[in-house]
Amino acid sequence: MKKIIIAAALMLAAASAANAQTVNAGKYTVEGTNLDGSSYSGTAEITLASETTCVIEWDTAGVKSTGVCMLNGNAFAAAYVLGDALGLIVYKVNGDGSLDGKWTITGKDGSGTETLTEAN
Repeated sequence: MKKIIIAAALMLAAASAANAQTVNAGKYTVEGTNLDGSSYSGTAEITLASETTCVIEWDTAGVKSTGVCMLNGNAFAAAYVLGDALGLIVYKVNGDGSLDGKWTITGKDGSGTETLTEAN
């Protein structure tokens, strides 16, 4: 199952626009909505592993999760583990460095939203 989600993340990233964007390593603030529409917030940290790959760690509402991520054009995708479930988030990289995303998790219907903004 992990291989399927990671492959999906890579396929979504490959389908992005050809314009090169960058995602900076560092800390981000997180604002999002859960599958039920309720809001959450927290922090994320991105550590670059290469020009296109990274590790991302979230801490939202005291829940920590870690994922592998990839940048392709203006698409930034991450596959992650949250408890016993696997998740996928695909962000659009904005010109100001923020990321607007939609996410889902195995075994659940629908999708949530998430925005990452570089912390000062």
